[in-house]
Amino acid sequence: MTLSAPPATRDQPSPSRHRLILILYTAAIFVSALLLFSVQPLFTKMVLPRLGGSPAVWSVAMVFFQSLLLGGYLYAHFLTQLPGRAAAVAIHLMLLIAALMALPLTIAGGWGEPPSSGYAFWLLGLFAVSIGLPFFALAANNPLLQAWFVRTGHPGGRDPYFLYASSNIGSFLALLSYPFLLEPALSLRSQNLLWTMGYGLLILLIAGCGVMLLRSPQAAAIQSAEDAADNRPPPTWLTRARWIFLAAVPSGLLIAVTAHISTDVAAAPLLWVLPLSLYLLTWVLVFQSRPLLPHSWMLALQPVAIAGVIVLLAVGGEQNLLLTLGGHQLCFFIIAMACHGELARTRPAPRYLTGFYVALSFGGMVGGLFAGLIAPFTFSWIAEYPILIALAALCRPPTQERWAGFLRWYWLVLAILAIVWLVPAFLPGRVFDAVKEQRLASAEVCAALAVILAIVARASSAKVAATVALALLLLRVYPSDEGRVTTVRSFFGVHKIVVTPGGHYHVLMHGTTIHGAERMLNDDGTKVTGRPEPISYYDKDGGLGQAIAAIRARKSGPIRVAVIGLGAGTLACASAPGEDWKFFEIDQTMIDTARDPRYFTFIEKCAPTMQPVLGDARLTFAREPDGQYDLVIVDAYSSDAIPIHLATQEAMAIYRSKLAPQGAVAMHVSNRHLELASVVAGIAGANGLTSWHFNEDSGRDDTYVFTTDVVISARADADIGSLASNEKWVKTVPPADQRVWTDDYSNILGAVWRRLRDGDN
Repeated sequence: MTLSAPPATRDQPSPSRHRLILILYTAAIFVSALLLFSVQPLFTKMVLPRLGGSPAVWSVAMVFFQSLLLGGYLYAHFLTQLPGRAAAVAIHLMLLIAALMALPLTIAGGWGEPPSSGYAFWLLGLFAVSIGLPFFALAANNPLLQAWFVRTGHPGGRDPYFLYASSNIGSFLALLSYPFLLEPALSLRSQNLLWTMGYGLLILLIAGCGVMLLRSPQAAAIQSAEDAADNRPPPTWLTRARWIFLAAVPSGLLIAVTAHISTDVAAAPLLWVLPLSLYLLTWVLVFQSRPLLPHSWMLALQPVAIAGVIVLLAVGGEQNLLLTLGGHQLCFFIIAMACHGELARTRPAPRYLTGFYVALSFGGMVGGLFAGLIAPFTFSWIAEYPILIALAALCRPPTQERWAGFLRWYWLVLAILAIVWLVPAFLPGRVFDAVKEQRLASAEVCAALAVILAIVARASSAKVAATVALALLLLRVYPSDEGRVTTVRSFFGVHKIVVTPGGHYHVLMHGTTIHGAERMLNDDGTKVTGRPEPISYYDKDGGLGQAIAAIRARKSGPIRVAVIGLGAGTLACASAPGEDWKFFEIDQTMIDTARDPRYFTFIEKCAPTMQPVLGDARLTFAREPDGQYDLVIVDAYSSDAIPIHLATQEAMAIYRSKLAPQGAVAMHVSNRHLELASVVAGIAGANGLTSWHFNEDSGRDDTYVFTTDVVISARADADIGSLASNEKWVKTVPPADQRVWTDDYSNILGAVWRRLRDGDN
């Protein structure tokens, strides 16, 4: 920024003035970061119901936020080049005030219902017109205020990067406070009003920073002192390219890790903010004057973290929430620390500060675009996660290869890895099955050892990356799932169709959860003929099977049923002749999969004329005529992730309105990580319905008949027939101390805690 000469009467610097400048700028940057990162989970949660609660909504949101962050940084860089300080201050304050006029936050008119395709681009447009201006104004504050701080003449301006740490502390606290304080305690409306008040406070703080800048000493003198104190050369284009790469890899990993863990639990702020909080914490730690975690330590731990991800991807961890959440995030934290530590080590002199931040934000946008938009359209599986893990090895600083002895061991282990994986593939089927588990365990150890030895031996980054890529490729070629696997990817996730050894069963999986199965061959190897038997969670003796039979018996005739969630189409074969069953499904790829007789034959053999209603059920089912269904079945979960907007008081009100006079709502709530039976009892009670809960271990997992957790809700005991007197169906009273979930309020953390506390009971 070129600064004009100040009037002669301008105040001279003093210790008290320096303290005031430091307080004002630190507070402004802190509050700006607090608002910038609290609005992300807040507004994304507002948008989430528009697209079925898909975890991909957060991935696209991150692409938007990272792209607009780059725009804000470019705008800040432009303002620092203006010839006068007053103009820069005035322009930025006018932008902030204009953004204030667009508050409180709301979804822009005309964006009520998404299109039938192109969800990602539709979401980007929704975010842009709804919160683009206030977010853009906030995004510029961090680099702009740091540049202003340098020009105030404050002694700390010689190395202003400590303010970046302050910014990320604000971001970190904002994100952690959201799932643990704001979401459990406040409604979305209250959060929105609180955020708007904070935005008004920020404008006052930035106005104060502008006054301090305008009353500061002559800029030329500050710049001369700055140049004398730091004579580092300007960054080269190669250096800038490395900054971009170092920022892109952790940014892409952030989206990949978030998608990986949120697919298995819930598309909710709790699981969005944990990886993002760790990501921001790395920026706080690496830009400290004396880092708590030295960069050399992180570089030493990086190969262990990469090896850890290889093992986690191979063995899963879906049965252990702490392993799923903790393992992946710990490895991500170490890898991000190594990458960001390199950025901190190579940061330029303060006069190149805004250009440095532009490079960082551009890299963040590139990583986000790859993981959030390009990869889902390019790969049929979550390939971006292992690809980014391999690229992380290239983020290590250049080094000369040495310690030839270790390198010999490295090549030996790498050869063993290939042999362990490839040789059994040529063995007879029975021998292959016998050694499969030993092969998998050996491969995990060899893959981890190969990566660690490559770095201990000071192998080049390219060689390490190649090792990681080979290890992950071999794990992909021979997946840990038994049998042959076909993957189908859409905006709503990755589905796997697994053909078990011998072809006896076809199994539908989403994430790590089985969502349906069909028996294709009898024990003697002959093909199953006739009407397929509903199994997995839909067995006639399970919760849903009993509910259907009880409603049918109570009516003493054909029933009308609405099913939200198609899955493999299993429930099509739970219908009886003369009955009217209507299915609602948000994912076209799921409809195509269920219809394909190569995978499943439920629809082909039981409902060949079925035409599922495509779209989010909160929108499509709401259009159905009132009072016509004897039974509404809600079975719309993806992996163990729940679409929260289908489990709220308002959602239950829609289900209730569609029920016939003696109808009932059955909600399938089987979940490894969340306790949802009490949630359903609460939303049902708020709509004047009584609930009964069924949970029983089938003891038949080997034949793909699983334990089911089902809650049925009705206006009166008589509406559910024999279930009311069945001791396996327990009447459930909504807990008095548990707040009812609404479109404005939900508490995932509480559901996780209840599952951990109660276990399987």
